[in-house]
Amino acid sequence: MKEQVLFIAPFKKLAEDAYLVIEERFSDKKDLFKVVEADLVEAEEVVKKYINDGIEVIVSRGGTASLLEKEVDIPMVYIQVTITDILQSLLELKKMPDNIGIAGFENMIYGVEEIAKILNTNFVEILISKAEEADMKINRAINRGIDFIVGDAISVKLAKKYGINGKFINSGKESIYRALQEALLIAKVRRQDEHKSEMIRTIIQKSHDGIIATNEENRISLFNPEAEKIFHRIKYEVLGKKVEDICSSINEKKLNEEEELLINIYNKQYLIKKSSIYVKDVNKGSIYSLQNISEMQKLERNIRKKLSSKGLVAKYSLEDTIGKSPACVKMKNKAKKYALTNSTILITGESGTGKEMLVQGIHNISDRAQGPFVALNCAALPENLLESELFGYVDGAFTGAKRGGRQGMFELAHGGTLFLDEIGEMPLSLQSRILRVLQEREVMPLGGESIIPIDVRIIAATNQNLSKMVEEGRFRSDLYYRLNILRIHMPTLAERKEDIPLLADKLLQKMQDINPNLKSITKEAKLFLSNCKWPGNIRQFVNMMERIMLLTDGDTITKQDVINAYEDDKESLISNEKEIIECTESINTVDKNLAQMEIELLHKILVEENYNYTKAAKRLGIHRTTLWRKLKNK
Repeated sequence: MKEQVLFIAPFKKLAEDAYLVIEERFSDKKDLFKVVEADLVEAEEVVKKYINDGIEVIVSRGGTASLLEKEVDIPMVYIQVTITDILQSLLELKKMPDNIGIAGFENMIYGVEEIAKILNTNFVEILISKAEEADMKINRAINRGIDFIVGDAISVKLAKKYGINGKFINSGKESIYRALQEALLIAKVRRQDEHKSEMIRTIIQKSHDGIIATNEENRISLFNPEAEKIFHRIKYEVLGKKVEDICSSINEKKLNEEEELLINIYNKQYLIKKSSIYVKDVNKGSIYSLQNISEMQKLERNIRKKLSSKGLVAKYSLEDTIGKSPACVKMKNKAKKYALTNSTILITGESGTGKEMLVQGIHNISDRAQGPFVALNCAALPENLLESELFGYVDGAFTGAKRGGRQGMFELAHGGTLFLDEIGEMPLSLQSRILRVLQEREVMPLGGESIIPIDVRIIAATNQNLSKMVEEGRFRSDLYYRLNILRIHMPTLAERKEDIPLLADKLLQKMQDINPNLKSITKEAKLFLSNCKWPGNIRQFVNMMERIMLLTDGDTITKQDVINAYEDDKESLISNEKEIIECTESINTVDKNLAQMEIELLHKILVEENYNYTKAAKRLGIHRTTLWRKLKNK
């Protein structure tokens, strides 16, 4: 635990007693205390050091406590010196001296007259008000005949300096205990206050509202960062000024308690509200809050859309599209560039290549990332439903229409991205309406009479040859050219075989809950998977990995586990089963690295094709230069 209480003992006996009290009464909290022996002269430097270390409360007594209370800005707890403590110190003397001076600060030596009555003797009271006068007062008392000093640490030291004896007034252990207990309580309350203050400060500083606090004279005492942005002024320029001095639109007389007023500041509309601060029924000032109307409307739209769409968000990032092959890297680089624009994108590629995942990744790194992501499969709905889904409808637009109407996908995607999957399946009759939206950036709901402007980025995807469909009259050429501004081709798994081992590792991690016992997959198993046909691409590969993981009994997926898992799918998955089995059986049982195994396979295919690189590359599903480079670097 961090030390919180610093106990300054002006003399050794007090330090020893403090250690004893802490050990006996605070054994479970002793790490919270730091005891240091230091007199009036040394104490200030000692305290400065420990304040920097985070000490929260100081405990001391007499002149040392009085001095420190004036010099440092943290709470001070005094160890009380009672009449009993002074009396006890006097009674401990073997022989009562004739001329005794009781010296110390006022907080230590009150009650001397009562002590004199008890002992039936006279004492000279030497009252010290500040440290600088201690030397002079002790010296003067000695010159007047005082031959013994009972007092605080500095007084006894000065007595010895001038050649007479002295005795410390010790504080009782109960007084020490009470002081330490009080110090802990103060430290606790102080931490609670600091926590509350920090919470309030953070709320004010991080608030999206402009916040201004004023005192009872309506002069500014607080001006948060958002208020600085609103008024184009820094807080040090406005502190102490009246609110109406920095903005004439805010009229104190017009703005009553809890009333809201619409004002214009630098051509922006703000809603301002005033709340008064009362302390024991006395007005101590006010809090003004300012909200940007445009931001409020934007927030309202976002909330409404989220509630109505039940969470139209893109959950995937570009990093979720896994792969380091040249084809995959090229595709992702294009996606990153295109994400910086608002132009329409057409994504082509076979089914199962991960088109929607890529589209979501593009949305999430674009300027529209905070807006909605709406996806619609054009092949999933009949023409009449597809039209109402896209454009929405007003109340009573058609039989069975939902009461109150319904927003269409274009409206829901306002400020964000609309993904139209399988765009090639869209009926020709709807293609003209989609074209108009792309051109005019506005929609009209079914049965409606008013145009609704929209701000939507369109990304379309297809697994068909749209240019061929245009030639055949099955897809509008003008829509095709509007969609085909930016284009990304999604490579098949056959075009990125190098990624299969990496995909296998990532899926093993991602789908761990399927079979928690699985830890790894062998290189032979990954090589075997790399040489399979994957007509269903990533989707098929993910499903097969799920099956393999479910059927594997050990903690490692082996080649045999893979073979066993797709025994019923050999014809669809294995491009040349005999070729794969021959190759995998020839692998030495010694653990060769994956690169060496790959070279063996490439070389074997090349020999079989009479060293015709073009034919060998075609069989392997890779580019001719890739084959040449891999064999050259072996």
